Amino acid sequence: MKTIFSFFIRKGDVFMIEEFKKFIMRGNVLDMAVGIIIGAAFGKIVTSFVNDILMPPIGLLLGRVDFSNLFLNLSSTPAATLSEARDAGLPVIAYGSFLNAVVDFLIVAFAIFLLIKQVNRLMPKKEAKAARLCPYCRQEIADDATRCPHCTSEIPAAAKE
Repeated sequence: MKTIFSFFIRKGDVFMIEEFKKFIMRGNVLDMAVGIIIGAAFGKIVTSFVNDILMPPIGLLLGRVDFSNLFLNLSSTPAATLSEARDAGLPVIAYGSFLNAVVDFLIVAFAIFLLIKQVNRLMPKKEAKAARLCPYCRQEIADDATRCPHCTSEIPAAAKE
């Protein structure tokens, strides 16, 4: 009897479940999963920071504006607040929420920039491999080249300069 899991039982001679386990247990897959989870949690923190801490004082300085409630009503039916317009099913452009999302994105992007900058600073520098030169025309060639693309000379295997 075939079940929905029959696909996972055999693929030729390789067990799909074992292959899947090997795939999941590779370091980069686990690192990516941890990064996504931490990134989602960090995104929630930044969203709360933008909506609850950063934007209210800016709105106060600009005349008690609540950015999350700014909207453009596209219908002729009046609505006092964004939630009232949405409850009535009115078409609106919620540009205040969009502004909050832009500020949210900029903070996340800046934090990621700082993080990557620090990681790159702490990572050991890889030494640049010396370029291989053609012994005839002295132009740079690939390490595994057997013929120079510049002068078309045949490069002997021992001529590694």
